Amino acid sequence: MNSETFSSPLFVRHAAYIVQEIASLADAVDFLNEWPPDRRDLVHEAALKACYDAYDGRKPVSAARNAFFGFAKRAAILEDATFAMQWLAACKSGNGKERA
Repeated sequence: MNSETFSSPLFVRHAAYIVQEIASLADAVDFLNEWPPDRRDLVHEAALKACYDAYDGRKPVSAARNAFFGFAKRAAILEDATFAMQWLAACKSGNGKERA
């Protein structure tokens, strides 16, 4: 396991029907940097700082994951991991149901 990889991924919704897997510091930083400026707050700032601190070795990766989790929960974009993983597995296996 890469030292910048989260122990378990988080899943966030960033558009009405798009769920994104956040599995590493790089994923979290990219997501946070793309977050709309008018929706940023202190929780966003703290999560981004925690990720950069983890990159620099000043904080453990688990602290960055926890900070991102807090941000996602506060922003109401956190998705249930079990549901998201089942959906991804169905899509990868070709068993996902398509809408007509």
